[in-house]
Amino acid sequence: MQGLIIENISNIYKVKCGENVYTTTARGKFKKDEISPVVGDFVELAEINEEKKEAVIDEIQKRKNYVKRPKVSNISQLIFVLSSKHPKPDLLMLDKQLAFAEFLNIKSIIVLNKIDLDEKTEFKEIKKIYENIGYKVIETQANAGSGVKELVELMINNINVFSGNSGVGKSTLINSIFNENITQEGEISQKNKRGKNTTTSIKLYEIDKNTFIADTPGFSTFEISEIESKELENYYIEFKQFIQNCEFIGCTHIKEENCGVKQAVESGEINKDRYERFCKIYSELKEKENRKW
Repeated sequence: MQGLIIENISNIYKVKCGENVYTTTARGKFKKDEISPVVGDFVELAEINEEKKEAVIDEIQKRKNYVKRPKVSNISQLIFVLSSKHPKPDLLMLDKQLAFAEFLNIKSIIVLNKIDLDEKTEFKEIKKIYENIGYKVIETQANAGSGVKELVELMINNINVFSGNSGVGKSTLINSIFNENITQEGEISQKNKRGKNTTTSIKLYEIDKNTFIADTPGFSTFEISEIESKELENYYIEFKQFIQNCEFIGCTHIKEENCGVKQAVESGEINKDRYERFCKIYSELKEKENRKW
């Protein structure tokens, strides 16, 4: 029998199989192979006790992707939440996260929340920049439920992870999604309303058939150090068509002359501010690599 791991607490795994949820443990062979089941894994169950809804995880199916911290697999969509105001949008963090999503080959959605607080509608310029690159950008006012329906439609048939700095409105947004789906308000909503992050476990909440939200404490602080500085260019999707115009193989697009990317920045085909953040992220990755040696 096959199922999806939706929760892991102290190596006791909750596995959803159809309409049922089984409490499971993992076979010892996984330790020997130095692999552990994680939330998001699709697994094969054995030694099934239907009466007690207990079983043993016998096989882990091949993962589409894997995030080390927090440990979760098979994410199909990352939803990056920024606030238009209070706090101001952290575009450096956003660009790091978008690059990491490209590295993992995961779809990205950008949510600009709290648009009602942005009297000068500066968020529209942010939206234009990222839509021109090719990203889906949604405007929301989570406390009023505005934009939530559009977001929910894009979440269908995905394992969705929300990410964003503290105070951007992730909790309010997730609570609005649960209400939008007329789903019984569960632990995720109650916990978020208390304003505390009291759990370190990861859990998938089903909001529709084959549609999940991952509750992942600490996800907003992940590092992108798995990406090598020389590979960073591959995860800026607007760079790809211009790299071929660089004179030098292995061009870093920072100090070199006759660089296709820099020419595109000068001509306005690549957003200058986003390019400058690329340079900053590149320097951070390079510095970490140098410290290793």
